[in-house]
Amino acid sequence: MSDVRTLVVDDDFAVAAIHRGFVEAVPGFSVVGEVHLGADALRAVEELAPELILLDIYLPDISGIEFLNRLRARSAPEVDVIAITAARELATVRAAMAGGVVDYLVKPFTLDVFADRMNAYLARREQLRRTAARADGGRLDQNQVDALLRSPGGGAAVRLPKGLSERTLELVSSELAGAGGDLSASELAERVGLSRISARRYLEHLAASGRATVAPRYGSAGRPEHGYRWVPY
Repeated sequence: MSDVRTLVVDDDFAVAAIHRGFVEAVPGFSVVGEVHLGADALRAVEELAPELILLDIYLPDISGIEFLNRLRARSAPEVDVIAITAARELATVRAAMAGGVVDYLVKPFTLDVFADRMNAYLARREQLRRTAARADGGRLDQNQVDALLRSPGGGAAVRLPKGLSERTLELVSSELAGAGGDLSASELAERVGLSRISARRYLEHLAASGRATVAPRYGSAGRPEHGYRWVPY
């Protein structure tokens, strides 16, 4: 797939440059523009056609929330937005969520944290693409809807075992939920790019936390394998 076209919006020139560097350090993304005012960001959306906007909430001309409202009022294709801001008031976070941000990252943060969030975003895009490819005439079944709307980590308030990643668990859970049936560890590993051993660890965690069922599979040569099936909410 081609890189995600990304627009950086921040009123602080130095911070914007840092965020540009962060984006360029994460494979799968390219920066198509960097602007420092909300009005300029609106123009850049029309002129540069970004797929993702990294949005500061505190802008000197219009707030990031107002920018979101104007962005969503457009009839043009939707653009994903990740809020990257020092704003942490509950009302602001709720307004940003209502405006359709796909993530909210509070400054300051490290490159590792940023890369983790961006990779999670790529995983969600890929899950959406796969779900769309499997959709029946553009219509989704309940499992597919659950896969797209479920919360990170499968929604289970269970501490992850050592060595498991919350973001990878999100990808594994989404893939299993959208499978429309059971998957073995080998099948899941091939779909999401993990080793079979790692895939099995995530599947076993989902089964232990009640988010998946497991049953032996028979009918093929060799040792029987386990099939894991997502448990809808």
